[in-house]
Amino acid sequence: MSVGELAGLLVAVFWAVLVTLLAVVLVRLSKVLREATVLVAAVTEQAVPLLTDAGAAVRSANEQLERVDEITANVQDAAANANALSSTVAATLGGPLVKVAAFSYGVRKAVSRQQSGLTVPQQAGEREELARLIRAEVRAATAPRGGGLLGRVRRAVRG
Repeated sequence: MSVGELAGLLVAVFWAVLVTLLAVVLVRLSKVLREATVLVAAVTEQAVPLLTDAGAAVRSANEQLERVDEITANVQDAAANANALSSTVAATLGGPLVKVAAFSYGVRKAVSRQQSGLTVPQQAGEREELARLIRAEVRAATAPRGGGLLGRVRRAVRG
């Protein structure tokens, strides 16, 4: 056997081993491709219903958000109406109620003085002084709480 024949034999064996290895790789690659095809088919079968369900869920969520927007607008209107109503009630009843409270306070004060032994003044000057104090109490009760006039009236009433 000559060197050329030996080199040819080595090349032929090398090519045979290479072709065998490539054949094994191709067989394994074909198995992987078949499994990938099956996997893609299974994912496709499951993904389509999931996407349909997701689309339905998104549509339902949008409908619910529209309803919530309507409810929020109605609640906002109701709150504005309640605020207006409370302002109206405060404006119409607040002033007279404060005056009634101040008058009742003056009457209670006069009754407590009378029960404690102090009598209602009989002379005109004393009655005028008592009437002035009651008017001052009414004004003080209806005036904003600043402490100035109310404090002076309280000191005058207490004597």
